[in-house]
Amino acid sequence: MQLTSFTDYGLRALIYMASLPEGKMTNITEVTQVYGVSRNHMVKIINQLSRAGFVMAVRGKNGGIRLGKPAQTIRIGDVVRALEPLSLVNCNHDFCHITPACRLKGVLQQGVQRFLFELDQHTLADMVKENPPLYKLLLVE
Repeated sequence: MQLTSFTDYGLRALIYMASLPEGKMTNITEVTQVYGVSRNHMVKIINQLSRAGFVMAVRGKNGGIRLGKPAQTIRIGDVVRALEPLSLVNCNHDFCHITPACRLKGVLQQGVQRFLFELDQHTLADMVKENPPLYKLLLVE
């Protein structure tokens, strides 16, 4: 299974925000520069993360973005659930004629659940705490 670039950059944006001093604001331009992704793409990602409560977006002159809740409460599995389309196969009767007898969808759903279970064992804080090489790569003060 491979995550979409949308989810990948969503996780990276959260890691960047979690590596900043607690409560410090950043902005979308800064995040896009760190990761070399298009601003339009990152705007969509941050919007989705904001709707899911992982990011707080503040408009205006002193605005910006920051984590919407403490990093230790943000489970990686929850972020993936919020950003990733987790349907691995198209089991539409019009698309696949074996749908009524197929067991593949159930097996794949079990695999996704086990994958998410593992991701739920890790928080955003786990990704950044005591990680000086990360801070150096992200140029976080």
